[in-house]
Amino acid sequence: MSIPNHILEQLNSQADLVSIIGRHTTLKRAGGEFKGCCPFHGEKSPSFYVNPQKNIYHCFGCSVGGNAISFLRDYENLTFIEAVNELSKQTGIEVPKEERQNVSYQRSAPKPAVPKPTTPKTSAPKSSSLPSVPSPAIDQSNLSQNSTDQGGVEQGGVEQSHVAQASYDDAHSYDDYPPLDAYDSAPYPADAYGSEYPDDTSYPPAWLSDSDETINLHGMDNSADADGNLYDLLEQIQQFYQNSLTTHPHAKHYFLSRGITEDIFETFGLGYAPFGWQHLEHQFPQDIEGLKALGLVRQSESGRDYDLLRDRVIFPIRDNQGRTIGFGGRALDDEVKPKYINSSDSPVFHKQHVLYGYYESRQQRANDWLVVEGYMDVIALYQAGIYGAIASMGTAINESQISRLLTLNPTLTLSFDGDSAGQKAAWRTLEVALPVLADDKELRFLTLPNNHDPDTFIKSQGGDAMRAQIANAMPLSQYIFAYLSERYDLTLVEGKAKLMSQVRALTMALPKGSSFKYLLNNDIYQKLGGKRSQNIEAKDALLDFDGDMTISQQLQLCFLFQPRALLEDPIESIWQQAGISDLQLPAHIKQKAASDTLRPLAWEDLQDTDLLDIVSTIKRCLRYLPADANAAAHFILSNVRPMTQETLSRSWGGFYKTLTARNILSLDELVENLVMQLLKLHLQKKMQELIKNPDHIKLAIVRKQSQLLNDWLRAQQAEQSAQMTTVKS
Repeated sequence: MSIPNHILEQLNSQADLVSIIGRHTTLKRAGGEFKGCCPFHGEKSPSFYVNPQKNIYHCFGCSVGGNAISFLRDYENLTFIEAVNELSKQTGIEVPKEERQNVSYQRSAPKPAVPKPTTPKTSAPKSSSLPSVPSPAIDQSNLSQNSTDQGGVEQGGVEQSHVAQASYDDAHSYDDYPPLDAYDSAPYPADAYGSEYPDDTSYPPAWLSDSDETINLHGMDNSADADGNLYDLLEQIQQFYQNSLTTHPHAKHYFLSRGITEDIFETFGLGYAPFGWQHLEHQFPQDIEGLKALGLVRQSESGRDYDLLRDRVIFPIRDNQGRTIGFGGRALDDEVKPKYINSSDSPVFHKQHVLYGYYESRQQRANDWLVVEGYMDVIALYQAGIYGAIASMGTAINESQISRLLTLNPTLTLSFDGDSAGQKAAWRTLEVALPVLADDKELRFLTLPNNHDPDTFIKSQGGDAMRAQIANAMPLSQYIFAYLSERYDLTLVEGKAKLMSQVRALTMALPKGSSFKYLLNNDIYQKLGGKRSQNIEAKDALLDFDGDMTISQQLQLCFLFQPRALLEDPIESIWQQAGISDLQLPAHIKQKAASDTLRPLAWEDLQDTDLLDIVSTIKRCLRYLPADANAAAHFILSNVRPMTQETLSRSWGGFYKTLTARNILSLDELVENLVMQLLKLHLQKKMQELIKNPDHIKLAIVRKQSQLLNDWLRAQQAEQSAQMTTVKS
């Protein structure tokens, strides 16, 4: 069976070579590469390198080298067909059973020039000079109708510039890895793949040859007998579109108005498809078959050919080698629908295998990778010096692409719009990523404020602010809870059960043996366990915020964050739960005790002016407070004494940020614990005063109250320990 070269290139490009080789030897990151001991020969000092960007390997000790197919054949002893089928399973790239698709096409002879007939001038209206072309029936399956910018998707084509034999001293340190340019020193010999390519004597492909022919804009060979090449044709079309941008000021103005500088035009090859139904046919009259194979020229129901992209700015889509393989076109007018059109799948372009911006980011040796939604997001980030932004093309990013990005960096950030469609896309990506999310890998989620996308946020806030947003992206565990908690009523047991059920289903998709599975289930279980489970998180947040604050100050901030905690007075609640309100005293003490001695404690008894000010203000304003916690806190602060306001205002912003960053929903038990500590301190202080100024009746009552409070506290702690033991088991 003869397998097209472009399919082999895609397989080698998309294969997770680090994981394939990592099954046989330990690889450690060394700069932009991975390094380890060569699996082909015994060595003590590592001299074996894997380049995940070019997806090739080389040993500087024994000079073995190649790509994914060669490794499977040479080390795992697979046949060529077995290696191809194995990579097909891993990457999802379908290997055609028959060679139906090829990058070649038959060029046609140029049409003879037909002299224009001379006709008398008429007074026909100007519109009659336009070609009478019926409105084409556009294939909606190939149109991207999202209202947001659409990105491109990654497809294969590994850059197979192999390494020449080189000497390597095993005495070199582990970090003395060769520069990336060393891989480009010379190509591997043409027989690097062996002779097991049946019926295909053209391997290596033409792009590996030493020739470096210059491509003309207006066609290759004028001979109709010479076959055309789709890659060459795409390159010429890209140059045509790019040149058209310079001759159509309104199109160039569109990019400039969106803040794109002219040097970025060249970096990304931006262009413009002129208005007109057959501009490509006129420009490339001998390549109609190739244009149709690429889906750039289509046929209407009436049989007339027309260009897919018309009066649109153009975003060339490149493969991993930097070759143009397709185009995305955006309408200049936002009212035109669809706003974005992507060229259809072709023998060289498969949407589900291409990531827009991957090649450009790789050229900048990007280390941190960020998945965004649109072309303009990728370009805006690149222009701001934030390399590593990539976008899929309409289709969701797939598992093999996520695996590849996580190989390049164990942390991958996903940035999607905050609207419903954007969050659904983020959730789908999360589900796709779980099977490849080993314990040493991490997903983070970034939703920009005020409905910004990266493009608009950078224009508004600048590159440094964007970097800060990326650095503070939400971890996967927090995102799952935040996303699901908005969809279930967590005030109901049924809502909590549904949320927990979905979390368990998600964690089942994690890799076998994942410890993250247990930790995530346990973390969310504790979040759903009511006030008890939130207490530890809230305490930690409070300590992280400011460990030097007094108990009273901590409690005041807690009341600001959660004023509803005073709907039921915490002191009265504790007094009742501890049984102090039903205090059993000997008859002689009860007879001699003053009436006010047996009443429950009140906030006034604590003799804390600031705390009393906060509590009384909240109780007075409770029914008028806004629903938003931050807004409610500022409402309360505007109604307290100036001194109290000044003290708390300095701490409120940081406290609020700390709690919200940890997704803490309830401070009920933290409030209860702080109030209990204040009560204990108050009772201890009162006993000391009564010992100094003896009042045996009052002292006996306070001692009994303190004893009941301590007994209740010990019971609470024992219950909490039992609950934690149950959770762990």
